Amino acid sequence: MTADAVEALEVITGSSRFEASAEKSTIAHAAQELSGGSGAPGTVDGDVCRIYTPVGTPEVELRITWLRSDGTPAGDPAPKFTVLPMGERALTATDGAVIRFACRSAKLTGSAPAHVDIGVERGGMPTEPESDPDELKNAYATVAHSFSLAMAKELGCANDGGLEPRPSLDPASR
Repeated sequence: MTADAVEALEVITGSSRFEASAEKSTIAHAAQELSGGSGAPGTVDGDVCRIYTPVGTPEVELRITWLRSDGTPAGDPAPKFTVLPMGERALTATDGAVIRFACRSAKLTGSAPAHVDIGVERGGMPTEPESDPDELKNAYATVAHSFSLAMAKELGCANDGGLEPRPSLDPASR
């Protein structure tokens, strides 16, 4: 994770410490699943990892997921989402974010690029944000970008899947 993503996790969770996730909860393991038979187009909801606040603090769970999709994004996003200029499509809200990027890689089957979604969502029942909604949206987008870029690099995607080294959080530049 990038330093910006670590700071973003603090904004989302209110904590600077986190519990260990499962041993197989890594980008490398998720990339292996995505590029293997379980990563065929249309596979839903593969986990990268879950992030938990420490025992004895207010409980927060974030779920980081991957999805290999059949094509480019279509249709308008739900009204709660803000569209950002990252990858093929980046959406962020006060309770999560998703970034889709195109990946051409020898590790992935097919001649067309694979379309990979990396999602970050807060577990539990949705609640009204306690902090600035724009700050939360930027935080979720930053975490999603960090995991997306790490996945693109792990998969060996040409041009890092079109993802820049830093997240682009200005919706106006779309």
